[in-house]
Amino acid sequence: MSVAGLLFLVFAILLFLNVPIALSLGISSIIAMLAAETPMIMLPINVYSSIGKFTLLAIPFFVLAGNVMEKAGISERLINLANKAVGHKKAGLAIVCVITSCFFAAISGSGPATVAALGVIIIPAMIKAGYNDGMSSALMATAGAIGIIIPPSIAYVVYGAIAGVSIGKTFVAGIMPGILMGTALIIACIILVRRLDIVQQEKASTREVWAAFKEAVWGLLMPVIILGGIYGGFFTPTEAAAVSAVYGIVVGVFIYREVNLKNLYEILVESAVQSAVVMIIVACASLFAWIVTTQGVAAMVSNYLLQISNSQYLFLLIINIVLLIAGCFIDAVSALYIFVPIMLPVALQLGYDPIAFGIVMTMNLAIGQVTPPVGVNLYVACGISKVSLKDISRKVIPFVIASIISLLLITYIPQLSLWLPNMMKMK
Repeated sequence: MSVAGLLFLVFAILLFLNVPIALSLGISSIIAMLAAETPMIMLPINVYSSIGKFTLLAIPFFVLAGNVMEKAGISERLINLANKAVGHKKAGLAIVCVITSCFFAAISGSGPATVAALGVIIIPAMIKAGYNDGMSSALMATAGAIGIIIPPSIAYVVYGAIAGVSIGKTFVAGIMPGILMGTALIIACIILVRRLDIVQQEKASTREVWAAFKEAVWGLLMPVIILGGIYGGFFTPTEAAAVSAVYGIVVGVFIYREVNLKNLYEILVESAVQSAVVMIIVACASLFAWIVTTQGVAAMVSNYLLQISNSQYLFLLIINIVLLIAGCFIDAVSALYIFVPIMLPVALQLGYDPIAFGIVMTMNLAIGQVTPPVGVNLYVACGISKVSLKDISRKVIPFVIASIISLLLITYIPQLSLWLPNMMKMK
């Protein structure tokens, strides 16, 4: 058996045995290195070089900023603002769920974090208003997936580090796709609630909406500061992450006053643990990707893709199918390290923009967060609502279809992603 064959066989067996993805990638990579008689000094060299990048410093800072703003009560304030604005409509709470997820996505940068922070409030409220518990949980899980599409996003940081493209431009390119996916989910909600007996809320006054906006404005300013600072040339994406972390601490401690020294210590520890998990995945996935590249697998698969996909449209269809399936089993960071070295060269050869391709990959992997058997958002939502995975998997189908429609639009009309960074003339 070839080294590449052994690599993928061991990886598949470990995944089947439910071994954590990072360990599966790392163990299979080490076994392949031993089989290829690769000097083991390459192990620490590759691991260190993969995580010792300035751009990846953005990850712990964005994680810290998201955790601080979550503990500062920004989720409740965002929900209250959206509820005052549109909660009186027929599908009001469902729309609130999607809109709030889009706003919180611009703070947390994580799908599961968005579901966890908002779900504990929105899911019980939707059930109380007459929504089915499975539908409420499924919508929250799918809307939470927008967390890795709307910037700042850890997935964009990782893609930028792998592909060597501008992270700032990728951030800006992700705004419209996230809004488009949110719009598709709102349309799906409006269609689905027609058959439900929903308890509608009273319309809030202009004064109440304004009061809710003033309460939430400090949280809404975070993405403005991040993207405005990057676009204005005041700081790099990594520096923007550090600024957002400091801003989050200032807002949480001195403005909202819901974060004290004890809370801050717990937030720092939690952020360190979450960042360490991501960096372990990065280290193991990059080692796996290095073996795939050095053994010629990446070049072989890339050449094969070029042979069977004689057009850009067919290639993009194949990519979407592969990534949607991959997203059912592995997390976004691991998938990016595995597939970017294989797929990006083909995309470039076929004339597809690398920024737009990163958005397409991220949207695919975001949808993977709500598709079984390893849809992490589904498990978080199930834990909150206590519905079964079987029930939520059925109810999530209309929302997955709506998400795929928005994915296809972004895939085949890349200008939807690129017009904003191009308009800003970002480099």
